[in-house]
Amino acid sequence: MTTDVSRNINKDVNGALISGVLLSVFGVIAIAAPNFTTLFAETWIAVILIFAGFTKLVYATQTRHEGGFIWKLLLSGLYIATGIMLFVYPFTGILTLTLLLGTFLVTEGTFELILAFRLRPQENWTWILGDGIITLVLGAMIWFQWPFNAPWLLGTLVGVSIIFTGISRVMLSLNARSTSNPPDQAANPT
Repeated sequence: MTTDVSRNINKDVNGALISGVLLSVFGVIAIAAPNFTTLFAETWIAVILIFAGFTKLVYATQTRHEGGFIWKLLLSGLYIATGIMLFVYPFTGILTLTLLLGTFLVTEGTFELILAFRLRPQENWTWILGDGIITLVLGAMIWFQWPFNAPWLLGTLVGVSIIFTGISRVMLSLNARSTSNPPDQAANPT
């Protein structure tokens, strides 16, 4: 019974380790081809918006007797129209998404700085200050280099995110593996 449990744990750990390695490889590929990755991410957002719009349309028709039907209909139309616009005009969508990302980071960085100075008497408040400064600088870099950075920026950020997700999965898997197989047990299998 114990052997079956440890075998299942090892199978789960190995699966997580393999998925972590694959994610890291995909992240490297995304960074190596950032223009393609940016276009893929923008197209994926367009498809999600179109699907969400049709879902909202179904919901609007199913609940039309509850009131607000016109607003629900307009909202679904907004989702569908935005998704179609991003799909039909991908470069414009990439420019817009990049500008929105820069605006988001500038705003987040500003809020983090304000929060850091509000927490100033507390211990370790400088971590929030550092996070705010880095986020603000990243947002400013996007803004000041826009629109020239738009074709590659989103793809690069997606790639970096995927790499860190993969690395974290690999590290967690290795930690789980070492926890499930203590050194004395690995040396003397029973």
